[in-house]
Amino acid sequence: MTNDVHGLLADYVKAVTKKKAIDPVVLDVRGLTSIADFFIICSGGSNRQVMAIAEFIKVDLKKNGIKPLSVEGIKDGRWVLLDYGDVVIHIFYEPLRGFYDLEGLWTDAKRVTIQPQIHTDEHR
Repeated sequence: MTNDVHGLLADYVKAVTKKKAIDPVVLDVRGLTSIADFFIICSGGSNRQVMAIAEFIKVDLKKNGIKPLSVEGIKDGRWVLLDYGDVVIHIFYEPLRGFYDLEGLWTDAKRVTIQPQIHTDEHR
């Protein structure tokens, strides 16, 4: 992927990886759907962790002036959807991720390589 794509996704990927979401995957769905350009899919090991990841992402992105258009499922913590327009973040309780298999449903989507993040600003 080009640096432009990585630049566009940088804030989102950082927010997802800072809270130690399990196995984050970025799918480039441009040309496959009009819903969004990218899906970020990740998991949490419990409902509470899913809720914590979602809340952290919302707060972290808001610091950069990025606010979701809609949020669904945050109270249950089973499948949270954060819709940022061009980027939609799906956070699953781990057993449900395999059941719904979004990666399998979007096999035509290109995977965007996620660079490992080093977090030096944890205490901001």
